[in-house]
This record gives sequence, C-alpha cells and structure tokens, in this order.
Amino acid sequence: MYRSLRLFGVSALAAGIAACGGGGSSDSGETGTVSFGVTDAPATDFSNVTVAFTELRLKPAEGDWISFPLEGFESQNLLELQGGVSAPLITDEEVPAGTYTELRLIVDTDNSFVKRESKGTTEYTLAVPSGEQSGLKLKGEFVVAADTSTDFTVDFDVHKSIVNPQGGSLADYLLKPSMRLVNNLEVGKITGLVDHATINSTSSCNYEGSAYIFAGADVEPSDLNVNNDTGNPLLVIPVTPDDDTSLYAYTAGFLTAGDYTVSYSCQLDDNEADDAIEFDGTQNVTVTAGETAQAETIPLTP
Repeated sequence: MYRSLRLFGVSALAAGIAACGGGGSSDSGETGTVSFGVTDAPATDFSNVTVAFTELRLKPAEGDWISFPLEGFESQNLLELQGGVSAPLITDEEVPAGTYTELRLIVDTDNSFVKRESKGTTEYTLAVPSGEQSGLKLKGEFVVAADTSTDFTVDFDVHKSIVNPQGGSLADYLLKPSMRLVNNLEVGKITGLVDHATINSTSSCNYEGSAYIFAGADVEPSDLNVNNDTGNPLLVIPVTPDDDTSLYAYTAGFLTAGDYTVSYSCQLDDNEADDAIEFDGTQNVTVTAGETAQAETIPLTP
C-alpha cells in the first residue's frame, strides 16, 4: 500500500538572504558573480527521486529574466544530495548587481521519475505542474552585491514534496515543491546520535525514527500536519546506523545561523493527520555559520 506524502512547506525564500557588502540597483551597470547549488533533505519512502532540471532563471527587481541552461541533471538522484552534500547548478556566473525577487527551475518531466524503497528498480512517473513552462518557483528577495562572489544553495525537501495524487492523475506521483534558498556564508549544520535500542526498550517503536528540526528555541515538537503558532518542522531527517557506534545518527545541513529545537520520534508520521506522536530528547541547539553544532545524544542523560 503506497504511503501518501503531503506537502507541508512554503515555496518562499528565507528572510534575510543578503550577500555581504550591500546591494545596488540591477540597472546600475555593476555586476557580481553567483553560484547556485542544490541539496536535499532525506526521505523515508523513496530510493531515487530524479528531477531533471534543464534551466535556472533569475528575476531582477528591475529588469528582465536571466536564464542559464543546465546540463547533467537528467539523471541526478536528489536523494544522493543529503547530509550537507550539494551539486552545482551554475558556478561563477556574472549577473547584474542588485536585488532579485524570484528564482525558477525549469523541469524536463519526461526524464523525471521516482523509485520506491520497497519496489526495487520500478520507475514511477512524476508530474510537475507547469514544470516545463514556468518551472518550480522560489519567490522572495535576495541580493547580489557588486564585485562580490556569492554562493547560494536551493534546499529541496523531497519528504515534503512528493504527493500520491490518489487517482485521477496522468502520473503516479505529483511534485509540489517545498524549497528554501540559503546563502552559504550564513549556514551551518547540526549532527546528533540517537540510542534507538534504549528508547525501544521503554516504548513502542515501529521504525528507527527521525530527528525533527524546528526553527527557534523552546519549540513544542509536533508532527508534519499540525496547525499551531510555531509551525511545522523545518526538516524531518530519518536516522541511519552510525559506522563508529551502535547508535543511530542524523545530520541537518544548510541551516541558517540561529537557534533551533531538535527532537526525535520513533513513531511513523503519516503526513495526513494531526498525529499524537511522542517525542524524545527535545533540546535547543544553536547553529553558527560555517560550523557543525553537536546535539546531545538522545535519550538525554538525566
């Protein structure tokens, strides 16, 4: 029975994605250099999610769209880009300096597909509404400074983006993207360990579990579908066996510097309802740009 994934996220740029050194008008004649890469948050249900990007478009606040053709993404499995790993979309391209209001990724739907973890090599078609025309959209302001090279990363969250259309669709799955854009100079990562065996001995676990990452300190953890003032988790990361210990590990990459709440659940989040999920090891973690923050091992030591 296929598990349905539902979109929870926003297709908006994170606030404050400004390159160092200020801005300028896009019609001033000044230029800056930009690079854009793509990364992915882990997904539990799929072994391959290939979204064939063919073009990247940037919209200056004042000016026409700027387009860059992309090559090499026809067979790029986004699930290989996890745990702080990224792949370049464009590198060191010169563009007008100034404020930009939107980024778009054009998709070749014929070469986009998914494979399910439990179904081996079977490929399932992936529909991307308007993917070949207007593409996947990220709206919001970011700045390219004059005479400066700035690197950005598009964080593409597969776990929140692939939807089972439940019939009536021309494709097996539907892509409703949950993406965010970050300035690489402003991000760090969180790593942590989970003692799943200890937790399983005192509770009913139905799988190894996931780490839930929430923006802000002292956030009350909740499942993907809850509707509350603090919002849904920014990332939900399945834990994996750690090579050096008997524990499980997780890494949350490309997090903007600031405070986060980290928690863990070994109960399966079905993404369809406000589930009464139990959480363990809820803690605050501060991310510093360019550094890796080590969370406490879960369960927390009394």
